[in-house]
Amino acid sequence: MAALPGSNDTEKLAALNARTYKEQATWFLNAFWDQHSGEAERIWGYVKKCAELDMDKHDDGCALDEVRAHKFLESFGETLTVMALREKLRGTGAIEQKERPKFVPITHYLLFRYDADWRKLVNTKGDNSEELKQAQRLLDEVTHAFAESDKQAKIARDAEAHARHEEAPFKAAHEELQAAIAEVKKLEDDYSSKTEALQKQSNEGGVVQQNKAKNMLEVHLREDPLPLRKSKVTLEAAKKKAEKARAPFEAATKEAEAARARAEDALEQTRQRVAEAEAFLEEVKNKPGTPHGAIWWMERELRAQKAFLPERKGGVKKTDA
Repeated sequence: MAALPGSNDTEKLAALNARTYKEQATWFLNAFWDQHSGEAERIWGYVKKCAELDMDKHDDGCALDEVRAHKFLESFGETLTVMALREKLRGTGAIEQKERPKFVPITHYLLFRYDADWRKLVNTKGDNSEELKQAQRLLDEVTHAFAESDKQAKIARDAEAHARHEEAPFKAAHEELQAAIAEVKKLEDDYSSKTEALQKQSNEGGVVQQNKAKNMLEVHLREDPLPLRKSKVTLEAAKKKAEKARAPFEAATKEAEAARARAEDALEQTRQRVAEAEAFLEEVKNKPGTPHGAIWWMERELRAQKAFLPERKGGVKKTDA
């Protein structure tokens, strides 16, 4: 277990203050887990708020300037004047009375918020065990898996949108084809019905009536069926148009299906990474000498990421994350 660098407590405190908000918070929780484990979720919120207010470095930051420090306090209903804040910071003993701090590391806030012993804090051992390094690697893999899953999901959504775009002209062409088929059938049926009726009349009734019907049939059969021919031409054109529209639609649909399959596979890979990380953390947590603050933080980060995993894949509701 590593100690903070420095030849004295003040130097060790400076080294801790230079670490990220998350690293400072986990160090604090490791040191005071027995007293403040119930405050872990609140401290998680403090870190998130610091990263949000730190417009320059966000998660990689370590301290807020006085203006943002006051905004931080206001967000948790702790309004203090500049002088009162400085007095609070000096009250922990970690800052000399003559100092006028312009930046506030989260460590200093936690010290006065929980009335903690800063010397005990800086002399706590760290959490660089191989097991925790492995746990962090697993969490990094989870983060990477989520990123890959998001990427594949976006590709799938784009492919599905493209398929829907290609479906519109195919659907229109298909409807046009169906209308052309129906028109040709109607004209053919009308032509056949008239032919059959005149043929029947040619063999029924008196001679005059039959001859009249035969003449009408002859004229009918000699007539140029222009509407029917035009409908058949329209039908052929509609067939070609539908076939032309079918190819890009089927290709886009096939790609969308493949993209969705890749997205589902990436999602399953993510679920497996989450399960592995959870199992490993549970194993490490039950070993003696475990820095509980660091483990709790890892579990909390994992739970936050699981909010982006479908519940059918082991995810949790965003309200529970």
